[in-house]
Amino acid sequence: MEGKVAIVTGAAGGIGEAIVRALGARGVKVLGTGRNAGKLQALKDALAGTMDFDFVAVDATADDAPEKIVGGAIAAFGRLDIVVNNAGSFNFGPVDQTTDEMLDEVLSISMRAPFRLCREALKHIGKGGSFVFIGSTWGLYGTPGGGAYSVVKSGQIGLTQTMAAEYGAKGIRTNYVAPSVVRTEMTDAFWDLDFFRRTNHELTPSDREATTADVANMVVFLCSDEAGFINGQTIAVDGGISTTRYLAPEAVGAVRQ
Repeated sequence: MEGKVAIVTGAAGGIGEAIVRALGARGVKVLGTGRNAGKLQALKDALAGTMDFDFVAVDATADDAPEKIVGGAIAAFGRLDIVVNNAGSFNFGPVDQTTDEMLDEVLSISMRAPFRLCREALKHIGKGGSFVFIGSTWGLYGTPGGGAYSVVKSGQIGLTQTMAAEYGAKGIRTNYVAPSVVRTEMTDAFWDLDFFRRTNHELTPSDREATTADVANMVVFLCSDEAGFINGQTIAVDGGISTTRYLAPEAVGAVRQ
């Protein structure tokens, strides 16, 4: 992967930063994006001397965002090989409690923005290129309260499979990583709520929580030649929650009130 160039959206967040660092460790040059220029500059300063990193601070939903992002990568590094669609909105709730504003926000950030970025990037990415979507296990199964969030994560799987079919013959692969909940700044407020723990931790057979490194390592693998025949796939990084009927012993032994 030495010398390849990647775009990582949401680069200054917990998962995004882990992806940036993991790609950099393999010699990939990274153009990070996000709305917060201060956080992106701080990341650039922290990475100075360890990898090639630059950034474009832009709202991913802006009409000119794809051109600014892709153009920034080409201007900084002269080529483009990888796009990691990581930015998203964690705005969720039951369908009957989802307002039009909530719906529009989630669709705009998590579906329209990555679709448009992929469309622009395809003008520059050729054989050996790779697209990766960072989705969620909430796109794999029905989740009470998932609402618009679950809808767009499922929609990203459809986009992944469509792009795999359309561009696989050109040597461009597209895959989807579905983590279970990872503790980051975006999820921290929910982490210790009883409902959140019951519907996530107590249903996961693995004996530890997911980490940002778990997600980043899967992204690096999917973008590497080692994954050269993996295309159009949804790969869960979830400790087994999406494929088992596990229930933690404390939940099994709980006394109903």
